[in-house]
Amino acid sequence: MIDTKNLSGDIFGGITAAVVALPLALAFGVQSGMGAIAGLYGAIALGILAAIFGGTTTQISGPTGPMAVVAAAVIAGEIAIYGSLEAAIGTIVATFVLAGIFQVLMGISGIGQYVRYMPYPVISGFMSGIGLIIIFLQIFPFFGLDSPAVIVDVFASLGDIGIHMNMQAVLLSIATIAIIYLFPKVTTKVPSALVALIGLTIATVLLDLNVPVIGDIPKGLPDVHVDTLLSMDWHHPMVMVIPALTLAALGAIDSLLTSVVADNKTKTKHNSNRELIGQGIGNIGAGLIGGLPGAGATMRTVVNIDAGGRTRLSGIIHGVGLLIVLLGAGAYAAMIPLPVLAGILITVGLGIIDYKGLKHIKDVPRSEAVIMIIVLGLTVFVDLLQAVAVGMVLASILFMKKMGDVAEERAQAMPMDASKGGLLEGIDPECQVYVQTFDGPIFFGFTSYFQKLISELPNVKMVVFRMENVPYIDQSGMYAIEDAVLELEKRGIEVFLTGIQKQPEDMLRNIKLIPEVIEEESLFKNFETFKRFVSIAKSS
Repeated sequence: MIDTKNLSGDIFGGITAAVVALPLALAFGVQSGMGAIAGLYGAIALGILAAIFGGTTTQISGPTGPMAVVAAAVIAGEIAIYGSLEAAIGTIVATFVLAGIFQVLMGISGIGQYVRYMPYPVISGFMSGIGLIIIFLQIFPFFGLDSPAVIVDVFASLGDIGIHMNMQAVLLSIATIAIIYLFPKVTTKVPSALVALIGLTIATVLLDLNVPVIGDIPKGLPDVHVDTLLSMDWHHPMVMVIPALTLAALGAIDSLLTSVVADNKTKTKHNSNRELIGQGIGNIGAGLIGGLPGAGATMRTVVNIDAGGRTRLSGIIHGVGLLIVLLGAGAYAAMIPLPVLAGILITVGLGIIDYKGLKHIKDVPRSEAVIMIIVLGLTVFVDLLQAVAVGMVLASILFMKKMGDVAEERAQAMPMDASKGGLLEGIDPECQVYVQTFDGPIFFGFTSYFQKLISELPNVKMVVFRMENVPYIDQSGMYAIEDAVLELEKRGIEVFLTGIQKQPEDMLRNIKLIPEVIEEESLFKNFETFKRFVSIAKSS
């Protein structure tokens, strides 16, 4: 149900967000290779559907820089296979729709809550890499030339710029960037990107400049590509599955990070899983009408909130506003110069780069700085999904190594001898008790140290494992404890457990270590209870 309690704020917020979204949607559409209209279609469908079904009431969704980069790679790959955009459109649409389906499944399965565990070096390297890709791909359009689709080809062809560049295009690009950065000093009530788009388009027409423009834009409502999906060849589904997974994962990360920003500004709490479902439905709708996939857009969401938007209605109004532009301003949009869009995208790319992370690269631990640089490099020159995957694996290994080191440092081994006034008074002086205190989870990063500790155990008669501070044991830790207990039992050493918590106890009971090896009588509520038991046993 639509909430109309904040009607005036939502109307103004939605219209303002639409004004900001228009030039970006057109620019991302051109960059993708499907044309400006694809960006507008995507912004309309995703903007409306994600607002209705999503889990963040103030979120504005549409094509974003990261999603446009991946979509462009998908489109270029399919065109390379099929020879033309017209021949590849079925596979492209299917890939975008499949990405939306994957996002819906991610939301239904509850995977959205895990996005918050993405390490900062991975996010930083990835976002900076996306920013650089956007900038690099606009180098040639900045000079009025067609850009290669691959970053490596961009660098390989830089020598051609000096020969073929269009100085009128260069001046337009520079003017665009200047307006975007300088106009806010005059006023922030009107988006500077829109001022550059409209003002320089009018100047181009009046001065009859010879620069490339968007060109013809289809009029009226978009076609629905259901027939295209039904008639296409599905014999090689992996051609679509892998890119679709990339888009789905990236869109999820992009959207949920924007949701966190929205929460911080509005002091609300978004529903991560519902947001993924809404984004998925929106991307399915965008794909079906030939639009670009997208995600929650941070800048547009912030603009919406600052302008008064507080409910889903603002996102719907944003999408409807763009639809009105589509129906009434297509002829004018066709005259927009591509160098102007290049200037807009360059500022977008510059805004995405994580300057904070790069600035502190010398101050953070070297291993984290290396991860950030690796992810950045892989993002720009290899593949976005592979970059995130490699970054996550490296970050996880690093984290486990650090946690293992911490567990080793905190694990206290205390041999106690009654003859030296130890804690276990009343025990035969020749009976030494070895107490191993664990502080933190027992997991695979700690097991090698634990096995070494047991192998080097001195000649004792009792071993006590203090488990009060062990909230969790994984499978590796469980087997390490099992091996240690069995080894100690072979050597005739009694093993006692004190303060064991529920999860570790359940794990040890599942493999029958309790009570078949460690009897119930060897479990104690706490260490003090164990000491009293030993004292009573001795006195009796």
